[in-house]
Amino acid sequence: MDFQKKQLHIESKLPNVGTTIFTVMSQLAKEHNAINLSQGFPNYDCSSRLKDLANQYVQKGFNQYAPMAGVLPLREALAEKMGILYSKNIDPDTEITITSGATQAIFTAISAFIGLGDEVILIEPAYDSYRPSIELCGGQPVIYELTAPDYQVDWAKMQTLITPKTKMIIVNTPHNPTGMIFKKDDMLALQDLVRDTNILVLSDEVYEHLVFDNEEHQSVLNFPELFERSLLTFSFGKTFHVTGWKLGYCVAPAYLMKEFRKVHQFNVFSVNHPGQQAIAELLSEPEEYLGLNAFFQEKRNLLQTAMKSGRFKALKCEGTYFQLFDYSAISDEKDTDFAQRMTTEFGVASIPVSVFYSSGRQDKVIRLCFAKTDDLLQQAAEKLIKI
Repeated sequence: MDFQKKQLHIESKLPNVGTTIFTVMSQLAKEHNAINLSQGFPNYDCSSRLKDLANQYVQKGFNQYAPMAGVLPLREALAEKMGILYSKNIDPDTEITITSGATQAIFTAISAFIGLGDEVILIEPAYDSYRPSIELCGGQPVIYELTAPDYQVDWAKMQTLITPKTKMIIVNTPHNPTGMIFKKDDMLALQDLVRDTNILVLSDEVYEHLVFDNEEHQSVLNFPELFERSLLTFSFGKTFHVTGWKLGYCVAPAYLMKEFRKVHQFNVFSVNHPGQQAIAELLSEPEEYLGLNAFFQEKRNLLQTAMKSGRFKALKCEGTYFQLFDYSAISDEKDTDFAQRMTTEFGVASIPVSVFYSSGRQDKVIRLCFAKTDDLLQQAAEKLIKI
């Protein structure tokens, strides 16, 4: 009996989503043996102390499911850390959940609260997981565009985007990809904006320890009124140079965390057990993360200095491990075309900033990741200043 294959008709839930630009540029870098400053991960190892701890906990047998909310020693260590850094009393039992990276925490937070027709305000350029997560839940992204070179929010303008359907505002500070940070006035403006509304705030704070030039990270945790309507996401991968471990966490008031965990338990249930135990012990040594600001500021400075003699213009970078460069003095090409040519002809892979905008806005800006060894940054700069 002959059987003829017939492809089913599928209505894609994400019809406009293809292969991410990060995969595309990394593959292009590999094909052309280019220096890869596109994707946001370090090319150096994590601390030997953390590796030793992870191995110890594997050998001790912490290899089965962890508790759904995360191991208690880690949640307690995080509560203590937030008390010290932000003077915020967080209940480790009811207000912290350990997740499989910050992206899972973001997706879970959106899934728990966004439904069909709900509007979510996104500040673009934005991390690329936000929009598809909203759309998968039937929500409607409402876009507020930042503009080069300053990328500052006009909060009065954002006020005009709020409607009776607005359910959530997503903020990210320090901000990927621009490197800007929210100041205290920004946080107070956000707090005023959502006061007396039913709007939630999802605050992506994965780069909390990467703030430069003696500025301070303005966490939602610093603003008690704002915290009461917020979910915050953080990343151990960014903090401890272990992006491959996919470990992060969410912090929220108990009544919001209750709903978050309803989704989390059916999403991943629990995450890497020995990794959680290792990080819990490492958090007792604050020097492992408190020195990150100076560490990455030196790398930012190295890249900016090495690029000064070229035609790229460095934009202001106040945090994260990304530096934006304006290339308008070099080319009129679209940033996607220019980034591809940078890779194939000049041997350095970057990310075009237009891909972080729903509109594909063209400001002739590319993003370079400086979470790399000094020699690699120097080599990349030597190639780029010749353009």
